[in-house]
Amino acid sequence: MHTENLIKHDDIVDVRDIIAKLATLERLRSDTPDADAVTWELSEEAKELAALERIMEDLKGKGGDEQWRGDWYPVTLIHEDYFTEYTKELVTECGYLSRDFPGWIAIDWESTANAVRQDYQPIEIDDHVYWTR
Repeated sequence: MHTENLIKHDDIVDVRDIIAKLATLERLRSDTPDADAVTWELSEEAKELAALERIMEDLKGKGGDEQWRGDWYPVTLIHEDYFTEYTKELVTECGYLSRDFPGWIAIDWESTANAVRQDYQPIEIDDHVYWTR
């Protein structure tokens, strides 16, 4: 299904991309003549639309900075397998650690990621865990 290209295996998913894809699919559905409604319901696009609607329903009210259709959604979803790397980037971008720190310094990034993860909540999408806040 097309959601694999949008969701699965992405290190970071931007909810605004999901919203944009939903809008495109909704326009496609609304442009489908009534006579083709049954064909639409069986299409890959209809399945993808339903899957994305379920994802947004699961994300609804989970905090965040993106308002869509009267509810708030998290903007960024971080894949569980990428969370440690995300933590490294976050720590550097926030200025807690210089980008030029010496390579001989050993940082336990897994422990640091676990500490950061306490401010996030998990959500499962297609058997993949993403973290968001």
